[in-house]
Amino acid sequence: MTIRATFNGTVVAESDETVVVEGNHYFPPEAVKSEYLAPSDNHTACSWKGLASYKDVVVNGERAADGAWFYPDPKDAAKEIKDRFAFWKGVVVA
Repeated sequence: MTIRATFNGTVVAESDETVVVEGNHYFPPEAVKSEYLAPSDNHTACSWKGLASYKDVVVNGERAADGAWFYPDPKDAAKEIKDRFAFWKGVVVA
């Protein structure tokens, strides 16, 4: 089944190979349209996944600050989501 992440009416990621962790679909990096991602300096720590990095999602001038997150160097328990992107903050995943 193909899963899409959309923001402001635009598909920002699409894949039938997402990995679901804690109810979130993690998209492979090649399925994400990087032109809609902007740098963010935000990071958060998860006790079992490791340090998450964030990107803003920007489409047609609308911005979802920290709307995408990923784990560039996850802990062993979460190695299947390394470099995969998940979305929130107004980005609809369906």
